[in-house]
Amino acid sequence: MTSVLLTKNLTRYYGELCAVRDMHIDVGNEIFGLLGPNGSGKTTTVLMLTTLLTPTSGTASVCGLDTVKYPRKVREKISYVPQDMAVDIRLTGRENVRLYAELYGISRPKDRTDEVIGILDLEDRADDFVKAYSGGMRRRLELAQALVHDPEVLFLDEPTVGLDVSARKKIWEYIRTLKKRGMSIFVTTHYMDEADRNCDRVAFMDRGSVKTCDTPAALKKLIDGDIIVASVEGTLPPVRLDGVKVISQNEEEITFLVKDRKNAGDYIGQEIQSLGATLNSISIRKPTLDDVFLHLVGDIEDTSPINMTSYRNMLGRRR
Repeated sequence: MTSVLLTKNLTRYYGELCAVRDMHIDVGNEIFGLLGPNGSGKTTTVLMLTTLLTPTSGTASVCGLDTVKYPRKVREKISYVPQDMAVDIRLTGRENVRLYAELYGISRPKDRTDEVIGILDLEDRADDFVKAYSGGMRRRLELAQALVHDPEVLFLDEPTVGLDVSARKKIWEYIRTLKKRGMSIFVTTHYMDEADRNCDRVAFMDRGSVKTCDTPAALKKLIDGDIIVASVEGTLPPVRLDGVKVISQNEEEITFLVKDRKNAGDYIGQEIQSLGATLNSISIRKPTLDDVFLHLVGDIEDTSPINMTSYRNMLGRRR
């Protein structure tokens, strides 16, 4: 696989806080997903790869160009759609895209604007003000802006956050189409079900470090066994059962990893009831990427402070 994006020992500190530590990733012509909870270092990674943030140490290259030595040339090769809304609601959809075409110095900005608006199925509403767009339409408009100069690499930071199921599905359809046309896509997300269905490879990130990287299918094979999910009512102490690993536990359900599914459901149900809780239901399934992540890094609560700007922009998308 030819390297389109390559990092070696990529590291970034904010004061004494290490946001990204010794990152090694090699991305080719694929949809590559960087997965992890909020605060794991995903956005800091994207900012370094898109030349918006200088690494503390290590190197990163995009299309063979060092991001620190040749930032202008790197920007000519890439587009970046941030998590926060990047459209002007006082302009029409067409005016937003045309603005980007002019900024990139496209030789025929009107024709290219019309072309990408058509690709993203925005023709019918292209001359409406963006303030009247739904969240899904605004995200598609952001993609149109990013595609106007035909980049080789597209960076998407949480592309479907705050969108409904239908809009999320449509956005991923466009992303897969772009990959088929030869574009390399680098996506950050904490929606692991989406990454499972759409990414060629994924890397798990936690506390600034990449834990593992492979195809979704290969990563799910890291879990040797089946997943049992018990829906419960009642206050329970941390559950510990012989021969069974507890992957996660909250007030409503407990997720277990079992290697021998024979009679495991009955055993788990009896033990939960013996602890004084009510067992509502129990189910057995194959592992998902969520299970793999919890298996690798544990059931970690996100304790990072809320970004109010991102929160307001997310609410704006939903209107």
